[in-house]
Amino acid sequence: MATRGKRKKVRKSAKRRRKSPFFLRFFKYLLILLIIASIPLAIYTVHVSGMVTEKFEGKRWAVPARVYARSLELYAGAPVTSERLKAELNMLGYREDPQADRTGTWTINGNRLFVNSRPFKFWDGEEPPRSLDVRFRDDRVESLRERRSGKELDLVRFEPLEIGSIYPSHNEDRIILGYTQIPTLLEQTLLAIEDRRFYSHAGVDPRGTLRALFNTLFKGRTEGGSTITQQLVKNLYLTRERRIKRKLREAHIALILEYHYSKQEILAAYANEIYLGQDGNRGIHGFGLASDFFFGVPVNELEIEQIALLVGMIKAPSDYNPRRHPEKAMERRNLVLDILGEQGVISESLANAAKQRPLGVVARKKRSGGGRYPAFMDLVKRQLDRDYQAEDLNSEGLRIFTTMDPWVQNTAEANVVERLTELEKQRRLPKGKLEVGAVIATPLDGEVLAVIGGREAAYEGFNRALDATRQIGSLVKPAVYLAALQEPWRYALTTLLEDRELVLQSGSGKRWSPHNYDKKEHGYVPLERALAKSYNLATVRLGLDVGIDKVISTLHALGMSEQPQELPSLLLGALNMTPLEVTQIYQSIASGGYRTPLRAIRDVMNHEGKPLQRYPLTVKRTIPEGPVYLVTKAMQEVVNAGTATYLKSALSPSLNLAGKTGTTDNLRDSWFAGFSGNYVTVVWVGRDDNKSAGLTGSSGALRVWADIMKPLEPQSLELIQPETIELAMVDPATGMLAGSGCADPVSMPFLKGYTPLEVSPCDGEYDPIREMFAGGRTDTGGYRDAQGHPDFENNRRDNTSGSRKESSGSNEGGLGGFLRSIFQ
Repeated sequence: MATRGKRKKVRKSAKRRRKSPFFLRFFKYLLILLIIASIPLAIYTVHVSGMVTEKFEGKRWAVPARVYARSLELYAGAPVTSERLKAELNMLGYREDPQADRTGTWTINGNRLFVNSRPFKFWDGEEPPRSLDVRFRDDRVESLRERRSGKELDLVRFEPLEIGSIYPSHNEDRIILGYTQIPTLLEQTLLAIEDRRFYSHAGVDPRGTLRALFNTLFKGRTEGGSTITQQLVKNLYLTRERRIKRKLREAHIALILEYHYSKQEILAAYANEIYLGQDGNRGIHGFGLASDFFFGVPVNELEIEQIALLVGMIKAPSDYNPRRHPEKAMERRNLVLDILGEQGVISESLANAAKQRPLGVVARKKRSGGGRYPAFMDLVKRQLDRDYQAEDLNSEGLRIFTTMDPWVQNTAEANVVERLTELEKQRRLPKGKLEVGAVIATPLDGEVLAVIGGREAAYEGFNRALDATRQIGSLVKPAVYLAALQEPWRYALTTLLEDRELVLQSGSGKRWSPHNYDKKEHGYVPLERALAKSYNLATVRLGLDVGIDKVISTLHALGMSEQPQELPSLLLGALNMTPLEVTQIYQSIASGGYRTPLRAIRDVMNHEGKPLQRYPLTVKRTIPEGPVYLVTKAMQEVVNAGTATYLKSALSPSLNLAGKTGTTDNLRDSWFAGFSGNYVTVVWVGRDDNKSAGLTGSSGALRVWADIMKPLEPQSLELIQPETIELAMVDPATGMLAGSGCADPVSMPFLKGYTPLEVSPCDGEYDPIREMFAGGRTDTGGYRDAQGHPDFENNRRDNTSGSRKESSGSNEGGLGGFLRSIFQ
């Protein structure tokens, strides 16, 4: 029996031995199959890994170019009032706070304003945050100090206002944040609501998925099971289709992403990618932009209730949009605050206090397309198009610093519409018919401070400042007189011009007979008065005598780019220009003869903050300073006693300004171009249909110009007399030196060596025609040489070299030249 039992055991053992190779083979084959199956998976993983890392490390997002205004600079003596500083701080989103102990806050106490400025990286260095004590006196900054230490500061620059963006084709927008720029409370709130185990899982969280399923099924609180990493993968790499295949790919890529990158890098990418709303056709992505879009402050200045709202919106940005659905947004925000209190992120008392506060959403900013200032942005884009490819502007995250002064721009816009409405009532025009185009620039460096493209300043339509080419009328006259004054042996401010009718006939037999606006003739008038009063007849005679070609050359020297025909009508402004082109001409006069191409851009930086291109100031003297000084003096008389005397009452009688009115045929176009010590401004008023506006330069554009300039507090234009100018007392009736019997002599400027020699008798009626034919000059009364000695034989001399020129003895210039040309 024992033997039989042993045999049974042996047979069982043999069976086991016979079965063992089968199971081994099975597991062996299974392992081989798994290895074979994993090869494509491994290859696919390597492929996906390359795609993931390439996109994550490369140009992850197409970031728009951001365009900034000039930054406000404060220093002791700066012409900035407390009201202006408050207005600029409000534009930048600073908040009034009695304590003013946080970045982006301010408070005022009498003539002292305390403000905590924000940091900003400029093209030439970093501006740190500062706690400032600014004191004012007499509409200026009296002192600038650090609030705590009392240390005096030489200069402080505030961050510039963002005035627009140039967007990529798909219209996504975001402000890129680094991990260190994400506030700690924002990170804690984000993890509490979206992914509590973010720092402990490897990209996929089974526990979180089960918890979300449980809460959804049994607590009625709908939660998503995706981790922050999975949400980033879905937004950055995948479509939004709801299929198991996509969820598996999402988990797979999430694991790869977690393998290659740190939690901080992933969290920062998520904070920049998350979609939080829509602004027209522009998508609002990331907390950086959402903070500015909804609350008007950078992300580091968000309050707890604002953070709760932004994080709460992740679930359904459209449903919880605080502007469209404030009740739902409030409910969602308070739920987030409750969760923060429950989890101990904040105390329950702080959560309850935050729930009592309003949503705090600011008015919607217009930033799509041309931004809040489309006319100025139009000018910026045109200048950028010369230097950059469209792809660079749309996706490289360039930072463009412009010359726009937001305070000047806003002030100008605010004072246009009311005046246009008033003018329409006066002229009984249909409401909204009058339009406007205006440009404000700096006289010395040609920086464009403001552009108004129409009465609806925020409308992205036809830009009249840049594209409305209209006849400029009498705005051309300073160039005519400037061309004459460059010939001092013939013309001075005291030269008598004949303001009488003349008839011109072209080769085809067409006749042209200009007339003055008042339909009168004024006989012989001094050159200065002819410009101040804008006499057409005197101007045409002067221009013909000087030569139309020389007038055109002068216009080119001042900045005109076109080549007009040499027609007599050009002398009265039969010349089409835009307000921007006119501004260039008047800037050259206002700068004393230095032509500086108008510019709207100062610097361009790439997304890393490195300067890409500078737009340096280019200055070239194109007109001698002496003649420019003389014509500017005459243009001041336009304001003092000419066609622009309205400015004396509208602004200040003691304010020295220079300018010129312009009116075209049938009162179609109303112009005024003028300059102060700190602004050169050109205004056009008219109708888009080119019908009569019923306005002269004085009754239309001049009124708008005054309304724009008054709140800007223009500085008085105090001319510095060049060394090439000397003064002489003259009899205004004759232009000769004032004799002892002259009752009202005046001091007049002349180019050196060209002061009058003859003395006015001041004892009877002066007959210029008799004097002219009696020999000798009567327009300026003869001239001296460079040493001041009489120069009777050679009464013509080159103004720049001082060399003498041969004279035929005939009087070919001035009044005599006019009369002889007519008589012949």
